[in-house]
Amino acid sequence: METARVNQESTARAYVATSIPTAALPAGTFDVAGAYEFCARLAKSHYENFTIASWLMPREMRPHMYAIYAYARMADDFADEHHDLAMLDDWERQLDQAYEGVARHPVFIALADTVRRFDIPREPFKNLLVAFRSDVKFKGFDTLDDLLGYSRNSANPVGRLVLYLFGHRDAERQHLSDLVCSGLQLANFWQDVAIDLEKERIYLPRRDMEKFGVSAVELEAHASSKNFVELMRHEVAIARAMLIEGGELYRQVDKRLRRDILMFAGGGLAILHAIERVGYDVFRARPELTKLDYLKLGWNALRGRLEN
Repeated sequence: METARVNQESTARAYVATSIPTAALPAGTFDVAGAYEFCARLAKSHYENFTIASWLMPREMRPHMYAIYAYARMADDFADEHHDLAMLDDWERQLDQAYEGVARHPVFIALADTVRRFDIPREPFKNLLVAFRSDVKFKGFDTLDDLLGYSRNSANPVGRLVLYLFGHRDAERQHLSDLVCSGLQLANFWQDVAIDLEKERIYLPRRDMEKFGVSAVELEAHASSKNFVELMRHEVAIARAMLIEGGELYRQVDKRLRRDILMFAGGGLAILHAIERVGYDVFRARPELTKLDYLKLGWNALRGRLEN
């Protein structure tokens, strides 16, 4: 038993580091516990802020959150790091097989167990892949509605999956969750305008850029003009309104989930405050949260309040 556990952990470390293809896995490499451990390693090793909020989640729910995250994280890497539609197609085939009771990849072994326990539909997982495929052939967005359409597939499914874990399947809670997830994604986009330019991506809607007199050439020159500041002020206000409205979801869930909602909605608002602190000049330095910001986030989540 101990030898099997060590072998699984060794394989998990290698998988996180190198993304070994499924075909290279020996049959029976992972049992369910080992698969969840793999997902946890992946979540905890990544640079994003996933675990900052997840520590507030009930301990018994964390493995399922890790499974969902691992599924999305690896698919996102197939799009952003490998630019490979074939890998995404294979990932979708494995998703379908997991729902049919056949899984070899550790992510899908864990995920199959999670979706069975909580009766989670396939649609949110499929929607994420729609967004990742569009990332491979990124074309930008004409309008804010177009950008929010992207968020409906790239961000909102994650919030809905979390609601499923806690037994919430109603349209009202899903709508508020969508506002939080889309608002947080917008905040991240506006925080990373300069970083995304390096990847040849502009998430600012083209119609909004035209309205405020900002061109792609100016963005590429990192010109923080008065027009750019006004454009960013406009986009930040939209994201803030979404986060505040959606953040009211915390009043409609029990304490097991309330703190995480406050953490994510509050985190988005804190990012927007950070953008304002630098005068919307996201080119001079990436607006980042300070240690004090994180302390305030945790304190507000523990006290059960959302600061605007």
